[in-house]
Amino acid sequence: MIQSTKEMMLKKAPALTCLFLDVGGVLLTNGWDHHARRRAAMNFKLDLAEMEERHHLTDDTYEEGKLTLEEYLGRVVFYQKRSFTRAQFQRFMFAQSKPYPKMIALVRRLQAKYRLRIVVVSNEGRELNFHRIRTFKLDGFVDSFVSSCFVHLRKPDADIFRLALDIAQVPAQRVMYIENTPMFIQIAEGLGIRSILHTDYRSTRAQLASFGLRTDEGASNEGG
Repeated sequence: MIQSTKEMMLKKAPALTCLFLDVGGVLLTNGWDHHARRRAAMNFKLDLAEMEERHHLTDDTYEEGKLTLEEYLGRVVFYQKRSFTRAQFQRFMFAQSKPYPKMIALVRRLQAKYRLRIVVVSNEGRELNFHRIRTFKLDGFVDSFVSSCFVHLRKPDADIFRLALDIAQVPAQRVMYIENTPMFIQIAEGLGIRSILHTDYRSTRAQLASFGLRTDEGASNEGG
């Protein structure tokens, strides 16, 4: 039987021992993306265009851990008197985060079966990051959080991936990265990290299986 090129490449490739994971769009919904900000603008009757402009001028600094959430909100929302409080707005902001249970369960199963090291590589502000880690118990299976707010580096800076490799103490060739942003995939692959562009649970599970990371669960049509 003639083997496919992919099968031959997989036999030669080093075994995978580590998963790098994005959070927003992979394990959880995005925490504070343009959809969430649009909902906030509608709920609190804010000028969306003005809020978006202020957000984009400030977001990088907040996600790199150089601003507190209090300071971020002061620049983006509370630069003038409002009819609602910071606490009300923050509760709404945090409530936008929802889990993708099937993806979380998949990572947990793979970790248990293959004894994989799990490393999160994500862009998030500190307070939102803490909220998401604790609320959805990500620290129950993630070994290291290389979050932009902790390391003061932010994707697409390739150095955040280099730092994640140093922290994990694993060579790039033994890492699989799951991410939903094509540019970040390209940067990781440029460092020799095998990657999957995540669009939904079923396709990611199938791609993981093609790299030798299989679970016993039956296929599902559900997204996320």
